[in-house]
Amino acid sequence: MRRFLIWSALAVVIGLAIAGGGYWAYWNFYARFQPVTVTRNQADIQRLLDEASWLSGGGGGEPLYVIGYRDSASFQRYQREEGDRLRAGGIEMRVIVFARPDREGAPQSTPSERTTVAELWLSRDWSLYERWISTPANRWTAAGVPVADGNLARSAVVEASRQFRDRLTDLLRDAGVPMGYPLVIWRDREGFLKACACSDSRSWVFVRDDVGAPDDLSTPTPPDPVDVAPGAPPPAGTDGALPYPNLGPIPPLEGGATTAQPGETPGPARPAAPRTEPARPSTPPAPPQPNQQDDTTFF
Repeated sequence: MRRFLIWSALAVVIGLAIAGGGYWAYWNFYARFQPVTVTRNQADIQRLLDEASWLSGGGGGEPLYVIGYRDSASFQRYQREEGDRLRAGGIEMRVIVFARPDREGAPQSTPSERTTVAELWLSRDWSLYERWISTPANRWTAAGVPVADGNLARSAVVEASRQFRDRLTDLLRDAGVPMGYPLVIWRDREGFLKACACSDSRSWVFVRDDVGAPDDLSTPTPPDPVDVAPGAPPPAGTDGALPYPNLGPIPPLEGGATTAQPGETPGPARPAAPRTEPARPSTPPAPPQPNQQDDTTFF
């Protein structure tokens, strides 16, 4: 009895360990990358997104919001790698940028970044955003853009971008959405609001599947035509049709008309040559006369 209890307890421990390991593997490799369906504060979140100064390169279709800051590598990579896929799936990618606030007195954004964020929120110039995002941060000077620091109105716009980020973070955290950038928000086919802290690229495929965007944009190229020798069977993968046979030159018909080859233009008909009748004798020959032959005996 004691041995039975020991083996039973050992089996329970092993079963619990296997179940715990399976759940951890499911969460670590699959569940934590899935988007979260927002069940609280949907109206407040949607109103906040609509009132923000988002940027779009066009494309139309259903909107998908991508929120982040300039120095986020995953934020830039998501737009670079997923933008064409989303547009191919009929999705309009709307980008919202903000300038990070200071942390313990140390600024997390540069003056040129704050200047550009203020201009983008005011003008929503997509061409300016493309130039900014494609230029290394240490080389961007925001030349030609009014400086935000020291300008009361533009500094207020920069602060508005930070307040947008703080308010959105509070609403999403209350709905159970973890924070990470880029923060992607959209509505699925049934109209439910969903969010993804897509800092890990392994979560991007779930967003594509949910909005119906393709995974591969490459198109197959048609094969080159293959020459087939006369009389040989058609190559594999064809519909079995043989090439048009080359009949060579066709002799002229009576009347001088010729049959044109495929692709040729028939020439003018030549005049027909006079037909010659065979000569007939003037006197018909005499018919053969019957005669009697000698009997022949066979031995």
